[in-house]
Amino acid sequence: MLLNQNILNILAMDLVKFVQDEFITKKDFPHFQAGDTITAYYEIKEGQKTRTQFFKGTVIQVKGSGATKTFTLRKMSGTVGVERIFPVNLPALQKIEVNKRGKVRRARIYYFRELTGKKARIKERMGN
Repeated sequence: MLLNQNILNILAMDLVKFVQDEFITKKDFPHFQAGDTITAYYEIKEGQKTRTQFFKGTVIQVKGSGATKTFTLRKMSGTVGVERIFPVNLPALQKIEVNKRGKVRRARIYYFRELTGKKARIKERMGN
């Protein structure tokens, strides 16, 4: 009984993955990872008008895979840290520009939140 249930769960997960791969349109964004400084351009609808706004910040983390992939950007607005989470498949997300490739040794740099001033600098990755 348990074996049959496991097989059904695996088939259901494969089916969900198949539907996501087939029907969700993938946007062609450049590769980025934690420590990179990127600019995310997204569309805002205000009544009948739409405008494009950008959010430039450091990638704190990239989470998930496929259709459920998200990334968190952090920037300093004056003395206040502002973080924003973007789903990669957000329809309003128009484009992503990689401004600077950062060299960090973690996949999720939560420690970056506590750093201020010169300590909050991330070294630039050479090469790529």
